[in-house]
Amino acid sequence: MVFEKNVDIPLKDGGLCRGNVYRPKQQGRYPVIMTYGPYGKDYPYSEFHVQSYAEIPPEQKSEHSAWETPHPEYWTSQGYVVLRVDERGIGSSPGFLDTMSDQTSSDFAECIEWAAEQEWSSGKIGLLGISYFGGSQWRVAARRPKGLACIIPWEGMTDYYRDRVRHGGILSNQFIYFWWSRQVETMQYGNPQKASRSWGPKSLVGAPQGSLTKDELIANHRDQTVDNRAHRFLDEPYHSSRVYELKDIEVPLLSVANLGGIMLHLRGNVVGYEEAGTKNKWLYFISGRHDLPFYLPHYVKLQKSFLDAWLKGEDDAGWLEGPNVKVPAVSLLVRKGNPGFNSNEAEATFSSRPESSWPIERTVYKKFYLEPSTMALTDAPEAKESSLTLQALGKGESRTLSFKKVFEKETEIAGHVVANLVAGVEKRPDGTAPKDLDLFVTLRHFDAEGKEVFYTGTAGDPVPLCKGWLRASLRKVDETNPRHKHYFPHRNYIAADVSLLEPGTAYDLLVELWPTAVVVSPGGSMVFEVATGDTQGGGIFTHVCETDRNEETLGGVNKFYFGPGHENWVQLPIV
Repeated sequence: MVFEKNVDIPLKDGGLCRGNVYRPKQQGRYPVIMTYGPYGKDYPYSEFHVQSYAEIPPEQKSEHSAWETPHPEYWTSQGYVVLRVDERGIGSSPGFLDTMSDQTSSDFAECIEWAAEQEWSSGKIGLLGISYFGGSQWRVAARRPKGLACIIPWEGMTDYYRDRVRHGGILSNQFIYFWWSRQVETMQYGNPQKASRSWGPKSLVGAPQGSLTKDELIANHRDQTVDNRAHRFLDEPYHSSRVYELKDIEVPLLSVANLGGIMLHLRGNVVGYEEAGTKNKWLYFISGRHDLPFYLPHYVKLQKSFLDAWLKGEDDAGWLEGPNVKVPAVSLLVRKGNPGFNSNEAEATFSSRPESSWPIERTVYKKFYLEPSTMALTDAPEAKESSLTLQALGKGESRTLSFKKVFEKETEIAGHVVANLVAGVEKRPDGTAPKDLDLFVTLRHFDAEGKEVFYTGTAGDPVPLCKGWLRASLRKVDETNPRHKHYFPHRNYIAADVSLLEPGTAYDLLVELWPTAVVVSPGGSMVFEVATGDTQGGGIFTHVCETDRNEETLGGVNKFYFGPGHENWVQLPIV
């Protein structure tokens, strides 16, 4: 392998990105597998995340490995050039750092077009990477840069606002802080300090041309922890500039969705598949920790098969014939049983089943109604007027309301979940009243022995089936939007849609839960959990910003109304 470090990539506005080029020893023109991101192209995976690196198969790691990116030695041995680029303002690339912005996507597109014109390039560029390196693929593909031939967004969100920073309008601040302060800010171009990381040793992060002062570093970036606290709505320039159209994506794509990614990427992979404009698109569901499956032999084989077809014309599976000819459009992971979590052996007990579409055509959407007297999920609405209450902001001794449905026969649930809750706010003892309420809902799976079935979350943590959120003041649904479906409510999240609550008033609150797939065995059950704050399974993706979720606006009692005219239900996609 030939390794060229810090290759200059000039940008049209006079800026500069730098990349590492890894290419086969034999001279020639090869297709290019490319990544562009914020974690420092030269920071060794072995130090970035010591434990994760140790678990990767030996053939997929070396001194050139980097977090969430393809392994250069392997892919060059397969006849590819690997190009790993530091985005503007990161690592060795100077300039103003503004992650996930319009400017970042524009720079990425220019880097793709540059790569297509190099003497070592066949002119065909493929994108492959996890998480940030997956999400960035959707955005740049919508720009249609010359040379881009296919993408594999592996666990990559599509919607900055809905998937990442404001779940149902509620700020998901904890992960943003963790991500920005530990993984991005420390990698800023010119940072002279050593970054202390909880998962590995300290690492010197600097720029070849020297260091920047603290004031210079601050002046040369936009801080996501600050920006997302300040900007609440999608029609603000900060957010609207990050919006793009998935229908503009024309290149072939393989969207790989992890069913355990219930707090960040899962929704985006599914929606990306559904709405991308290309006719050549596939959706594969997987499980496991977000860093490991990408490097496992059977998934590397899948990646290579897809890339070989679209970048080399070497098609061993039938990709070039389009979906549902030889390669089914959807590979559904059938999660059955209770094998445990955070284990490759546990994940291996799940099987995959081909499907021709998503949502699955034979899906029957069934509503289960919340019955307050028995705390069960039933087939008919509650006939008797009654109510239940919870303390707002996830406070109080009893922090959840849980409604259970036992299934007498094996039942498969696969698709989009939605719920309707009728709720409102009550006056406080001092006569004041909250103006808003936040809903946090969770769908949990229990086996026939009554043990909860946990699945592997993003960081290896135990997670339930799926979650959903809603800030009540942003409850307005836009049924005129073509994205809106009865199982997938669409909200615009704009400032004009804000409608604050009046005390003593019942409001219908339609909550989108993220997609899921599971088989419930006979005697197993589903529990629909309602809360006003984060519950088990949120991991590092919690919503605990004291300014976004403050006592004045939200504090007090939230009341849930039942009976005639007040239908509370969760709608499950039964296959």
